[in-house]
Amino acid sequence: MKVAVLDIKGKETGRKIELSDSVFAIEPNKHAVYLDVKQYLAHQRQGTHKSKERAEIAGSTRKIKKQKGTGTARAGSIKSPVFRGGGRIFGPRPKDYKQKLNKNLKRLARKSALTIKSNEKAILVVEDFNFDAPKTKDFKNILKSLGLENKKSLFVLGDSNNNVYLSSRNLKGSEVVTNSDLSTYKILNANNIVLLEGSLEGIESNLTK
Repeated sequence: MKVAVLDIKGKETGRKIELSDSVFAIEPNKHAVYLDVKQYLAHQRQGTHKSKERAEIAGSTRKIKKQKGTGTARAGSIKSPVFRGGGRIFGPRPKDYKQKLNKNLKRLARKSALTIKSNEKAILVVEDFNFDAPKTKDFKNILKSLGLENKKSLFVLGDSNNNVYLSSRNLKGSEVVTNSDLSTYKILNANNIVLLEGSLEGIESNLTK
């Protein structure tokens, strides 16, 4: 599949580049995509939630009233969950939400996600660019030229580029990653994927091992 290469002004350079059918034109596996996105979201959870149960509440252990003759229910501890300030019944405890998926399934999920975006005509290939210094205004100009100013976009670089990354960091709708940090969730979460020329070799290499 051939795609036109654009410059940072959104105009065609006159060159076309071949995108591998084994990465951008497979039969999407929706279940693999579901599992990979589910794992990604699960890994965002810290799992540090905790509430005190009755054994952890500070308070006296004396019996707060006599057993019989009060006309109310029996009560043995001020730390009982039925009293205000008492422990919580079956409260949340710290938990590890990490899930394990094999590498082949994760590769299949990423290829499926890229194929879905390719079928939606939501992938742009742009020639490599750099900034002399971090400047959000320069990055916004590129977004405007590519028609992505009001859309969620994901820029994929071949190698880490601090100036480009810092220029995009303040923009809520745009994210910059390297080809090694590309994930199924990030691909699907963006309206458009902008692949820099230098990232293509790495993407295809990572996903066709």
